[in-house]
Amino acid sequence: MPFDVVFMGTPEFAVPSLNALAAADHRIRLVVTQPDRPKGRGRKIAPPPVKTAAAALGIPVIQPPTLRDAAVLQRLREQAADFFIVVAYGHLLREEVLAMPRLGCINVHASLLPRYRGPAPIQWAVIHGEAATGVTTMLMDRGLDTGDILLQEEEPIGAEDTAGSLHDRLARKGADLLTRTLSGFASGTIRPIPQDDSQATYAPLLKKTDGLIDWQKPAARLESFIRGVTPWPGAYTYWRNNRIKVFRARPVEGRAAGKASPGTVLEAENDRLVVACGEGALSLLELQNASGSRLTVTEFLHGCRIAAGDVLG
Repeated sequence: MPFDVVFMGTPEFAVPSLNALAAADHRIRLVVTQPDRPKGRGRKIAPPPVKTAAAALGIPVIQPPTLRDAAVLQRLREQAADFFIVVAYGHLLREEVLAMPRLGCINVHASLLPRYRGPAPIQWAVIHGEAATGVTTMLMDRGLDTGDILLQEEEPIGAEDTAGSLHDRLARKGADLLTRTLSGFASGTIRPIPQDDSQATYAPLLKKTDGLIDWQKPAARLESFIRGVTPWPGAYTYWRNNRIKVFRARPVEGRAAGKASPGTVLEAENDRLVVACGEGALSLLELQNASGSRLTVTEFLHGCRIAAGDVLG
């Protein structure tokens, strides 16, 4: 049974869900996404990915800065939707909007709620070294990711996973879970389950400055941190006032920093760039200078005079 839906989403994560709804023949009456914004080094104005995807599907799009304008609210009411589907839209919905669709508002969230409520669940799951995360569909309420759970599916986090690679898998998994959720409503098999608030954790938004590597932390935690902030905001450190991005690293088994202060370069030759941490040491594997390209450690050391005894940070 197809439903009449209004889709609200903005980034690439939401695109598979929009496409899945269309493929399942749900009637997408309207897409609501954020305004076009500057993007990339050139800061050229660019449409959000959801707008581009909606245009390819021939679906009407609106891009209001907020959902408070009377004309926007009237446009939403006119759709007579069964559901509002919200996937990484970027705004909390007010009660007036939550009450509009006949059957409710469904959100696709990239964690196993109630863990990692908030805007950056994928990054923080990797940063914290979780073995698994997942996706949840839920009925939205006034709170931030606090609504009743509809369906959930787990996704393992591999040893080489970055936030970027995990993002792509969860986006696809979320799209599949969304269509199954709507099928469950059609068949009457969906049973909403209240969240256990005592188990809730929060995943705050990451800022650009949050990528700075704190060498005081243990090597194992820093390895997870680097993967969790890749590709954004990106892990970085400083050497002689030069900003260096770090894309991949690995704790050095059995290597202690000894008396070296955290951030001290212990080795810098051939294919080894090893840095002392608060506990253990970290081998840096892929790096980039401020004006250069992403390089293997061997390539990086050929063009950089970093040496043992230098201090990063």
